[in-house]
Amino acid sequence: MTKEVVAEKGSFSGKDYQDPPPEPLFDATELGKWSFYRALIAEFIATLLFLYVTVMTVIGYKSQTDPSLNPDQCAGVGVLGIAWAFGGMIFILVYCTAGISGGHINPAVTFGLLLARKVTLLRAVMYMVAQCLGAICGVALVKSFQSSYYTRYGGGANGLSDGYSVGTGVAAEIIGTFVLVYTVFSATDPKRSARDSHVPVLAPLPIGFAVFIVHLATIPITGTGINPARSLGAAIIYNKDQAWDHHVRITIYDILLIPSSI
Repeated sequence: MTKEVVAEKGSFSGKDYQDPPPEPLFDATELGKWSFYRALIAEFIATLLFLYVTVMTVIGYKSQTDPSLNPDQCAGVGVLGIAWAFGGMIFILVYCTAGISGGHINPAVTFGLLLARKVTLLRAVMYMVAQCLGAICGVALVKSFQSSYYTRYGGGANGLSDGYSVGTGVAAEIIGTFVLVYTVFSATDPKRSARDSHVPVLAPLPIGFAVFIVHLATIPITGTGINPARSLGAAIIYNKDQAWDHHVRITIYDILLIPSSI
């Protein structure tokens, strides 16, 4: 027989969700688990695919709208298509890897989860390394496939657009990173799962939409650098002083923002 609990009018039942216990700062036992290395592989592959598809889209768009090659400036996917590429890939990859590694695919997200005690320090550091290596390999694939266009169109590297001050770029990155990290924490909150159990929400969907919306707003300003691995991979392979300068600035502001968004 099942036990039925009838709450009296004006009374409140106990919590219908479980808060996961905080992760220890360092857990050496993770090194002996295959699931740990499987998660690292998942983060590496996911970030590689993310950079490959998105940077390829950016370079393809720039080549299609190059006046010297195509007089039709309305050709290509446009900023809307680029934003869809970034948001859509995050939705797909988070959905695919959430059950393996948590689907971070972004050092800023990993760092935020570390501060919230959702992951151990060891896992966070190794995730960031895997994400950055995956990003570098993903952009390297783009360069190998688009060698004729890669350098000509900036290698998909982030940069502050003409007409915008550094302060404007910083503000855009702060707001963009806040939107993303806030959405990640909200979509994965156990209280939300319990409260909204009658309206199930697929967590990767709002996260992908957050990335999409942020890119729409900040592509014209900084190219959108809310993912340090994305900026690092493009800067290393493109290897231009301006790309490195903008990457360092964007990454510092992304990381410094995380504590205020938790």
